[in-house]
Amino acid sequence: MVFEDKMITNGEPDDEEEEEGGPEEDEGEEEEEEEDMVDPLDAIRQKCEQTEHCVHVRERLEACESRVNSRSRTEEDCTEELFDFLHARDHCVAHRLFNSVK
Repeated sequence: MVFEDKMITNGEPDDEEEEEGGPEEDEGEEEEEEEDMVDPLDAIRQKCEQTEHCVHVRERLEACESRVNSRSRTEEDCTEELFDFLHARDHCVAHRLFNSVK
């Protein structure tokens, strides 16, 4: 909020802070506002992970991980399954993200 006020007025930033009562008061309010902010991307990712296609791909990833972890010596890794899951989730997110951005 302080940054927006400074951009609107054409005065020097140092002069404005002194007129408003000092930077100490503004910093406390600014920190509280930042803590309340939630990234919409995280919420959308969680919703997309619960869709039918993402659940199916995640199950394949988890099956691969359990198979690889059960063996002591293996050259197999789950890179392909991980990329499939991330692709499916990001595809879902791409269609929903910009609807929530102002």
